[in-house]
Amino acid sequence: MRLPPTTLAQRISALAIGVAAITALLAGVLAINLVHRSDTAAARSILGNLADVARVTADQGPNARGSQARARASLRNLGIQSASIDSSGAVATNSPLLRVALTAEDVRTVLASGSLSVQRRIQGQQVLIEARGTRAGGIALAQRRSEATAAADRTVRQIVRALLIAVGIAAVLGLLVALRISRPLRRTAEAAHALAGGRRDVAVQAEGPAEVAEVAEAVNTLAAALSHSEARQREFLLSVSHELRTPLTAITGYAESLADGVVAPEQAAEVGSILLTESRRLDRLVADLLDLARLDAQQFRIDLADVDVAELCRAAGQVWSRRCAAVGVRFELQLDEAGLPGRFAVRTDPARLRQVLDGLLENALRVTPAGAPVVLAVRAEQAGGRRLVVAEVRDGGPGLTEDDLTVAFERSALYERYRGLRQVGTGLGLAIVAGLVSRLGAAIEAGRAPEGGARFTVRLPAG
Repeated sequence: MRLPPTTLAQRISALAIGVAAITALLAGVLAINLVHRSDTAAARSILGNLADVARVTADQGPNARGSQARARASLRNLGIQSASIDSSGAVATNSPLLRVALTAEDVRTVLASGSLSVQRRIQGQQVLIEARGTRAGGIALAQRRSEATAAADRTVRQIVRALLIAVGIAAVLGLLVALRISRPLRRTAEAAHALAGGRRDVAVQAEGPAEVAEVAEAVNTLAAALSHSEARQREFLLSVSHELRTPLTAITGYAESLADGVVAPEQAAEVGSILLTESRRLDRLVADLLDLARLDAQQFRIDLADVDVAELCRAAGQVWSRRCAAVGVRFELQLDEAGLPGRFAVRTDPARLRQVLDGLLENALRVTPAGAPVVLAVRAEQAGGRRLVVAEVRDGGPGLTEDDLTVAFERSALYERYRGLRQVGTGLGLAIVAGLVSRLGAAIEAGRAPEGGARFTVRLPAG
């Protein structure tokens, strides 16, 4: 069975408790080990010093046995268990511990070397043994380690309690920190869900750590961007609806007139011409919308081939020179043909590149008055160590302002500004051109032409 996902607060709390527990465990093990070692060494040192004192006491006075008995009495008053060893190796003691702990080998060591210092495990307990040689033979002392280090054991218990308290405090602090971090994240998540639900008036207070505050600011930025984007979409839909309604209204009106028989026979050709014009206008708008939809789709097709941009522009110039001449506009084709053949060769889709040039030339011809020029120029450039082929369309029309240049390739932006002031198309042409150029891996920019109108420059990486 799959467990439910844990929250950030739970994970941070668990992490804090885990880190505190591991830290406390390591610190406790090290501290307890150090305390045990130091206290055991101190206990052995104290017991050894008592053995040395007992030997000095046993060696004083004329009667060796009497002196040794006095030494053992002093040890008994201190709570230290002791035994007497005579020169023959016999052990005299009333201590059950020493009877078990003191071996025959220990007795021989004391009589031979005069000193013994060992620690043994007797009946499940650690026992400290110190023995010294005397005039009467020897004296042995024994003490359980637990008795010698009772104070140290209390210290260890206090350390353990302190570490447990530290783990508890760490757990509480971890929970508080987790709640402080997770609270703004939870509010941010709620805001994101509200955005997904359609709300756009979402504002998240940026608080908490820098990363959490950055997430909140990102959600606020996203909300603003979505609001702006949807507003632009609404404007775009309204604009498209208006453009669709205009030719549809004309087509419907004349169709009704024809159906009602109110159009005289001699006017049929004129009405048919109007219907054809409006139908073509409607067809062009629908085609532009389809192009935009295809550009936004991942399956937009690009067929790459080796293309001579100069030859492609010559072919386009033959068509557009006639179209310009028909309305009294001068067409100029400027080819910088200096240098080696093939300097205008690029790897691109020739049909899409021609569509780009046709779109720019259509836009230029629409706004250029009779007698003014439309220029199609081709040249080579070097930029950043790369060779580029540049195709440029310029016109002698009214041109664009600085504000226009920044929104020239946005859908319907220039259309909304200049509708009713100058000749405009569907408002989608430049957006389609920009999308095509991007798909071709090229770049486009808008500017001002020396002929007085607008300039659109397409830069393609050369092969």
